[in-house]
Amino acid sequence: MSLAATAALQAAVFQHLAGDPALTALVGAGIYDAVPPGTVTGTYVSLGPEDVRDASDGSGPGARHDFTVSVVTDEAGFSLAKEVAVAVADRLADAPLALARGRLVGLWFLQSRARRVETGQARRIDLTFRARIEL
Repeated sequence: MSLAATAALQAAVFQHLAGDPALTALVGAGIYDAVPPGTVTGTYVSLGPEDVRDASDGSGPGARHDFTVSVVTDEAGFSLAKEVAVAVADRLADAPLALARGRLVGLWFLQSRARRVETGQARRIDLTFRARIEL
């Protein structure tokens, strides 16, 4: 197993999302690799947790990366959050990401989870994706 491509995958996902006009029309510059300190208001996208597992095979070393992209909003209801989540999923579905290290074999949507957070005042949708990377 190797964590060699984890930073490269995160950078490529961030750049791919930040370069999407449909997504930036919804959240502006609110696409974060790390959410700024303090209270962030409005609607934003944040890269989140990642689980990595060995996926080496006869062709060589590789890894399976399951990572989360979160949509958070203080807007009432889930409508805007879901619209942003769809834009994220559309942008990442089978995205041809160029990694600084390793080669992306495939990128798939796995699941999403929508819920109220912060005593019900905010909405959050966590989207989980799987990337298969050869090293």
